[in-house]
Amino acid sequence: MDFLVTWLASTPTFATPILLACIGLIVCERAGVLNLGAEGMMAVGAMAAVAVTLTGGNPWTGILAGIGAGALLGLVFGLAVVVLRADQILAGLAAVAIGLGAAGLIGKPYVHTTVTGIARLDIPGLSDLPVVGPILFAQDPFVYIAVALALLGWFYLMRTRAGLRLRATGEDPGAADVAGVDVQLTQLAAVIVSGAACGLAGAYLSVVASQVWVEGMVAGRGWIAIGLVIFARWSPPRAILGALIFGGADALTPRLQAVGADVPAYLMMMLPYLLTIAVLAVPALLRRGGNAEPASLGLPFLRQDRR
Repeated sequence: MDFLVTWLASTPTFATPILLACIGLIVCERAGVLNLGAEGMMAVGAMAAVAVTLTGGNPWTGILAGIGAGALLGLVFGLAVVVLRADQILAGLAAVAIGLGAAGLIGKPYVHTTVTGIARLDIPGLSDLPVVGPILFAQDPFVYIAVALALLGWFYLMRTRAGLRLRATGEDPGAADVAGVDVQLTQLAAVIVSGAACGLAGAYLSVVASQVWVEGMVAGRGWIAIGLVIFARWSPPRAILGALIFGGADALTPRLQAVGADVPAYLMMMLPYLLTIAVLAVPALLRRGGNAEPASLGLPFLRQDRR
């Protein structure tokens, strides 16, 4: 029972960065832009957060710096794919390379330097409850913020006029343009939001979860977030469940190692990525539930081609 409680209590910490990045990617893809640059945006967010925290700031200003760094790389990516109409897949891969390279170069002086993190919440009367206390009521603030952002993201997309205009842009940008939607501005804003969310996810990894910057610490979580978008069928509330599944798989390895279980460590480290492959393959094999993918996802919008 102690092992189970400890594992479940650590799962939200592993799930939160994936969920934060996934929320941003859902908003971006709902607007019709395929963002494969999440890994690079998370990397620059993680590096910037530690750099600002160590150079006279505090963890909260570091978090803001991570958001800004991710948004800046998102802006560069957005200008390339929305304004200049570059190929979205190639531009996304380029964003990954730029983000990882910039983080490694600029962040070299801060490698392995610990920072003061953000403490977990201690809710009187609830955090001390057996079993549910450490799992539900003794997490850091960003665990609850991530869940709130997922619910707010759903409300924005499905219950507001602005969300309807964004979804219309991803489904049929030509029709949205006729209806008076500024397609380029909507898509560019969505890309910047996705970059900011990925930057926040990276900042969480370095300042809150690890409290240290290490090159390569994102370790594929950006790609997992992209897979989670498909698992969630472009719905932020469904992303919460998916993030917990991926986070639980990621949290299992250190828990097993802590109790001295004789399991192949490298095989266990592969588990989240095997889940990602399953998430991508199973829905295609089952062919159930229709296709929730935005109809114009990944397609550049040329106003002169409007029909």
